[in-house]
Amino acid sequence: MKISDIRVRLVKSETSKIRASVSLTIDDSIVVHDIKVIESKVEGEYFISMPNRKTSEGEYRDVVHPANTETREMLKDLILKAFAEAQKTAV
Repeated sequence: MKISDIRVRLVKSETSKIRASVSLTIDDSIVVHDIKVIESKVEGEYFISMPNRKTSEGEYRDVVHPANTETREMLKDLILKAFAEAQKTAV
């Protein structure tokens, strides 16, 4: 699997921990929108949240997600690197 494009849209909000919304393109063929970069409780640390929706039971379920730990780590590393670059260029 090749990530052919990552687009980061920074979010400026005083009331939310969401810092960016990310779209990525896989193998120049599939686009995944609405991956969120969220600030953790530890200042300066971030994690990603895959696109999700609320079920009729009130739970949130991922719509798209990596099938294994290695893929999740790869995506996390690529997305957070692109996020850091977007922050640098926004200053």
